[in-house]
Amino acid sequence: MRKGKVIAVAGKGGTGKTAIAALLIRELLKSKGNENICVLAVDADADSNLPDSLGISYDKTVGDIREGLLEEKQQDTTLDIRTQFECKIAEIVVEEERYDLLVMGRPEGPGCYCPVNHIIRMIIDILTKNYDYTIIDCEAGLEHLSRRTTRDVDVMLVVLDTTLKSIKTALRLKKIAEEINIEVKNLINIANKIPSGIEKMIREEAKRYGLEIEEIIPFDPLIPEYDFKGIPIVDLPDDALSVAAVRRIAERIR
Repeated sequence: MRKGKVIAVAGKGGTGKTAIAALLIRELLKSKGNENICVLAVDADADSNLPDSLGISYDKTVGDIREGLLEEKQQDTTLDIRTQFECKIAEIVVEEERYDLLVMGRPEGPGCYCPVNHIIRMIIDILTKNYDYTIIDCEAGLEHLSRRTTRDVDVMLVVLDTTLKSIKTALRLKKIAEEINIEVKNLINIANKIPSGIEKMIREEAKRYGLEIEEIIPFDPLIPEYDFKGIPIVDLPDDALSVAAVRRIAERIR
């Protein structure tokens, strides 16, 4: 096992990316032989749902730091934003026993953020080298790719559901990654929340569009139940339908 393996979870909004990201973190930490690993969880979705799925809280986001530094830069043009950013980023990383969490927050705001977005990408690149695995819960759709915040990943899990829109999003994700020269060493298409009995139909439909579904996660009624009750997804029982499926994915990408 080498340091710095980056896994991005991407796809259309509503396909269940965050639940998969949270369960993937859980299963990687529980895997036999992984007792001493450390994981960095990056919530790159503006809605910031990953902390709830993990059952932890946070105070500040990368976006909060960014906005504060831009305000300081307006008052002091000599301010070295890069150095200040590096110092402040460590303050907002939430440290748990075996994994850390970094919440990106809102991606846009007033003014030009191009230089600071570059720093955000740089910081992620630096942080990933300090962990055995980095799991990035990407934004819905294509924004994370167009801004190159998931540049050069080892595994990209593209999550689809039973909708044609999710298939089209998966196709566009692959195309954009190629166009902006993102190195994705292994792209795995996952069908999620699939009702029993239609697995074959989903595979065949995706294949019509040139997509190979490599893993299927069945619809798990416990996930909406846990969400409604405010129970973290990572507290699902070991024999839950979704947990068993994500465990197979974790074993595959270890």
